[in-house]
Amino acid sequence: MMDNTEKPDAGDERGQEVPRRNALIERRESTALAHPTEWRSHIEEDDDDTIDLRAIWDTIVKRKWTVITFFVIVMVSVLTATFLMTPIYRASLTLQIERQEAKVLEYQGVTPNEMQGDTKDFYETQYELLKSRSLAQRVIDQLNLGDHPLFAGANPSLIASIKGLFAGEEEEPVEGDAEQVRMLKLTQAFQASLTIEPVRNSRLVKIHFDSPDPVLASRIVNAISEAFINVNLERRMDASSFAKVFLEERLQQLKVKLGETEKELVAFAREEQIVRGGEQEASVDTQVMQEFTTALAKAQQERIRAEALYQQLESGSVEGIPQVLENKVIQEFKGHKAKLETEYQENLKIYKPGYPKMVQLQSQIDEMQAKIAEELAHVRSGIRSAYQAARAQEAMLQAKMDESKRTVLNVQDRSIQYNILKREVDTNRQLYDGLLQRYKEVGVAGGVGVNNVSVVDKAEVPLQPSKPKTLLNALIAAMLGLFGGIGLALLFEHLDDTIKDGESMERALGLPVLGMVPLVKPSLDATRDLVLDQLDDPRSAFSEAYRSLRTAMQFSTQDGIPKVLMVTSASMGEGKSTTALALAVNLSQMGAKVLLVDADLRKASVHRKLGIPNTAGLTNYLAGDSKPVDVTQPTPYDKLFVITSGPLPPNPAELLGSAKMVALLDVAKDRFDCVIVDGPPVLGLADAPLLGSITDATVVVVEAGGTRKDFLAGALKRLRSTRTHVIGGVLTKIASRSGAQGYYYNSYYQYGGDTEGSRSAA
Repeated sequence: MMDNTEKPDAGDERGQEVPRRNALIERRESTALAHPTEWRSHIEEDDDDTIDLRAIWDTIVKRKWTVITFFVIVMVSVLTATFLMTPIYRASLTLQIERQEAKVLEYQGVTPNEMQGDTKDFYETQYELLKSRSLAQRVIDQLNLGDHPLFAGANPSLIASIKGLFAGEEEEPVEGDAEQVRMLKLTQAFQASLTIEPVRNSRLVKIHFDSPDPVLASRIVNAISEAFINVNLERRMDASSFAKVFLEERLQQLKVKLGETEKELVAFAREEQIVRGGEQEASVDTQVMQEFTTALAKAQQERIRAEALYQQLESGSVEGIPQVLENKVIQEFKGHKAKLETEYQENLKIYKPGYPKMVQLQSQIDEMQAKIAEELAHVRSGIRSAYQAARAQEAMLQAKMDESKRTVLNVQDRSIQYNILKREVDTNRQLYDGLLQRYKEVGVAGGVGVNNVSVVDKAEVPLQPSKPKTLLNALIAAMLGLFGGIGLALLFEHLDDTIKDGESMERALGLPVLGMVPLVKPSLDATRDLVLDQLDDPRSAFSEAYRSLRTAMQFSTQDGIPKVLMVTSASMGEGKSTTALALAVNLSQMGAKVLLVDADLRKASVHRKLGIPNTAGLTNYLAGDSKPVDVTQPTPYDKLFVITSGPLPPNPAELLGSAKMVALLDVAKDRFDCVIVDGPPVLGLADAPLLGSITDATVVVVEAGGTRKDFLAGALKRLRSTRTHVIGGVLTKIASRSGAQGYYYNSYYQYGGDTEGSRSAA
């Protein structure tokens, strides 16, 4: 406590109050550290695109009651709705749909050949036919569902109405037709319960019908399959009947037309005297010309052969021609001559040529030679005659062939119209024959009732309801509740704009973290303040946190702990008074002489925490004639003195910004090792910026999860606008459940013992 020897001279105080204040500001400007916004955390910022699973888990743990509450609400709602739902039974039937019916006959039917179309289009068409309104109305009429209690007065469900709205279907028919309205609603209710499920990679399709009545559901599904098969057969029968009638009419027309064209053809042929051997044969003149052509070709061959013999005869000896070589008479004469000549040569050896026998032999030889020459002359004459006859025949045939050709060309000129009429007759005859054959095929095929749709498995009465599925609904509700709760928690966390940890404070505002104080449980001893109770326990996390803050303060500036330090916060209730008191206590325990000034002249609390009276304090000195020694009080802690707020004034800002406040801090700085000022909140008040301008440094207290980033940013902006030297921040009220920070305190500050404490108060 200040003694009388330490009282400052009043005259000096009045004479030096302005110079002291200006000197303080000039000194602070010259010795101030770099602007806090230039400070950068040593922790490198993570990439924004990465997903921090630890942060997500911390958020889930922090907001576990949000997740649990949402999970319970969803589970209870879904299970309640499930148990209140009417059990729905599903009857199922399996159909096999072939693209083409079985070929009992080779005749082609009159219905379209589906094998030539697209498979997907065909089956999609069949599925739509199964869901068609006409088939539904047929089954309704067949089973008389309009009088059934489940369908009487039925209205389409909400889902069916929405589907119909988006599909563009008319919801209501013409007004006034009550029966049509009732039938339309009945059909829509029927279609809403019908489900067509194609079996992938097969020709099978499943038909499902949902109803509270299992027997009715099975009856309806079986009736749908029967009606679909009957409709398919009727469509084929109707097509065959229509085709038969159509073919009969066309056959009658073609028969008449064929008769008329045949009469015209015969009349024209008679008029033009055109004779044909048959439908596929050429005319008589053409046949004659063909025969003459053939005969002329043969005659030319004969003439060429005869001419060749004749030229050979004229060019040389006739002995070597085939007619001579093949002539038996000439060959006999030559043989007989050869014998006579042989005999003559043999007798010439004995007799002389004049001998009578020799003369006789020579006479016989000459006679044979004359006969041979005579025969050769006959052969030569025959060849010449044959050649001349061949030439004459060729000339005659050539003349006949030319005459026949002229006749044929004349007939062809007259047969143009004949051919036109004949082609028309042939065409009509082919059409008539084709239609007649098709008419007979349709008549035979129409009587064969073969269908391409067959029932594989008929519908049985279901024994268990298909809806609601309690287990499935519970699993879905659990998944929705769990992930929905997690999503809601993450959403709340994303919307939560408060400072949650030191790292976020460093990143968002560039404010160094000097210390982090945990939130402790309420104390069982209500007679003692929680701050003092926690600070007196050296093993508590609360006490250890402020010892860590004290250590950080020693390295906050180049000169160590600032001589005059103000502790403030953005708004009330963040723990600034507790921090100021705890820091003062820790510094005094370290052996420093400390003065704690309660400058929160609007809501003072230091005197209540220390349990000392507040009858005289700072306001008595600033607004009255009290001396500093008169308002300074000792505390239960050695070397710790306090100046309480005193009576709350109506004009705190004027008092705190006065010269007497500067003089008080200057005197206190000379008398004490450290002066800690518990300042008021920054936002909404002018007190804290005024105090920050006359103190050496300022520490901002931030409540974890309670102080909004924009509030803190605004507070720092106001402080820096008055050149307040903000050296860092203290993060308070860190709950043990709040992610990594809570784990840090649980695992580090409690090392060596458990913590007992109470809730931190402002």
